[in-house]
Amino acid sequence: MQIKNEMRLDFASLSENEAFARVVVAAFAAQLNPTIEELADVKTAVSEAVTNAIIHGYENGPGTIHLSALLFEDGIKIEIEDDGRGIADVEQARMPFYTSKPELERSGMGFTVMENFMDEVEVHSLPGKGTRIVMLRRFEARDPIVQV
Repeated sequence: MQIKNEMRLDFASLSENEAFARVVVAAFAAQLNPTIEELADVKTAVSEAVTNAIIHGYENGPGTIHLSALLFEDGIKIEIEDDGRGIADVEQARMPFYTSKPELERSGMGFTVMENFMDEVEVHSLPGKGTRIVMLRRFEARDPIVQV
């Protein structure tokens, strides 16, 4: 797969920045002319990954979230990384309805949502070192947006 474009963004671990990250990735992915549904899926997956970094990685404390994206002819690869507390048991964390913070009334569906909306999801994490989520979404072939 040949890279068409790439971007990188670092931002503070603040809940207000979840929407910012979602919009940035959507604007970047728009170059491939995805459908509204494809774009909504990507935005939702980004929201879940960033929210996980804020709530679980940094436990709503200070920190930096690193977001990068690569565009290919037929899709986008997104990486969201934090330097927070990490995940002790990634397999367990990926189980539907599992949450490490039941007191927050979270549904424990973040990874499940990412896996349902993206074609591939990888989770790399080490306790005390942080977490990196890599997501890939392919888009249906269509004519690219013509620049004037």
